[in-house]
Amino acid sequence: MDRAVETLGQATPTLVRQLGVVSATALVVSNMIGTGIFTTTGFLAGDLGDPYLILVIWLVGAVVALCGAFCYSELGVNFPSSGGEYVYLSRAYGLTWGFMSGWISFFAGFSAPIAAAALAFSEYLGYFYPQLQQEHAAVIWESSYLTLRVGGAQYMAAAIIAVFTILNCVGVTRAAKVQNILTGTKLAVVLAFIFFGILVGTGDWSSFSQPAARTSTTPLASQFAISLFWVYFGYSGWNAATYVAEELRQPRRTLPIALALGTAVVALLYIGLNVTFIYGTGVESMKGVFAVGSLAASKLFGPEISGMFSALMAISILSTVNAMVTIGPRVYYAMARNGAFFGFARKVNPRFHTPIPAILCQGVCAILMTITPFPQLVVYIGFSLTFFTVLAVASLFLFRRRPNWERLPVVSFGWPLMPAVFVLVGVWMIVYGIMLQPVVSAAAILTIAAGAAAYHLAVKGRYSGEAA
Repeated sequence: MDRAVETLGQATPTLVRQLGVVSATALVVSNMIGTGIFTTTGFLAGDLGDPYLILVIWLVGAVVALCGAFCYSELGVNFPSSGGEYVYLSRAYGLTWGFMSGWISFFAGFSAPIAAAALAFSEYLGYFYPQLQQEHAAVIWESSYLTLRVGGAQYMAAAIIAVFTILNCVGVTRAAKVQNILTGTKLAVVLAFIFFGILVGTGDWSSFSQPAARTSTTPLASQFAISLFWVYFGYSGWNAATYVAEELRQPRRTLPIALALGTAVVALLYIGLNVTFIYGTGVESMKGVFAVGSLAASKLFGPEISGMFSALMAISILSTVNAMVTIGPRVYYAMARNGAFFGFARKVNPRFHTPIPAILCQGVCAILMTITPFPQLVVYIGFSLTFFTVLAVASLFLFRRRPNWERLPVVSFGWPLMPAVFVLVGVWMIVYGIMLQPVVSAAAILTIAAGAAAYHLAVKGRYSGEAA
């Protein structure tokens, strides 16, 4: 059935199945590679101090993300509709939990990461225009726990968010084409940086035997758990394709391939990038550096070539912004369609077949979040997303009791090894997050609680009674 006939046969416009394996995998890769890998290794260098420990933590993150991706593949195959955790948690634990997952997706799952990615883009452009760096922004409010800033970095980030918000309003196919181009550019930049950095760059392999003095006073084992939030932020996006499942062609085939392939590709690239960073820069020089890619490029290639790589890395981050702007509104749409979110989010434009009100609302929230410090954004995102992805993966223990449940062989192998690994690591991170980052953790918990309150006070009576 073509789009015109499908649309005429329904009372209201709906999403259309038009994304294949390439576009779905591109969403996963683009949603993962970008802000995290290009910004967090400098903070990990100060917190952990040891170059091999930095590689180990990225490897641990890769294993956990791959376990999560396989588990989500099984969930997505059995529930092939847009919404991700909202759908899974609603079916597993009840409507309140489903709503709260969508609520958190709006704030911590998409709006905050979009803001963080846009700020990272500004920081890399700061190589050429220092006024775009966050350190040059004016302080508008400061306390012992939080500093809010507004300046060139925030203005540039807001402009980027606005551009991609408008692009996604005028059609997912257009956005997907731009996404594929940006993803291709991103992969080319990453591969070129790794290849030429190691082959012709002026690095030093002795950097791997030169640990740095740690900037954190937290015991190393405890710090490893907290630092996993940074790594989890870098890997966040491995579940991206589940959010557009309703727009995937042949979702039972496309979804598992996109999740597994996208996650595996990104894991290999992340290890390669970190090896190149350490080889070119050394852990001591990286400590606390935001745009660690620019620093490594300047050490490896000199100022002329490093400027080119800084520009290309900035462009690469744009695909992360676009991917998240595309995916987020599909969660709110899936919820609002059943009365589980505010009514504007379920409205689909009849011409472009996109949920324009949801896209615009997300854009406004992301722009407002750009005034928040990047490190606190990362911990807030990591804590919130870990909590709900752990709940989603744990739901497999409930769903697999159903007689007609379709089990994927890769998840059944060694059952329940994959979900157990993901859940146990996630719980470990959450416990240490509360102990060692109480303020940011409290902000995440309050956001979750606010979602429960919003559901019971403003949404519950309008709910149709079943997840999408």
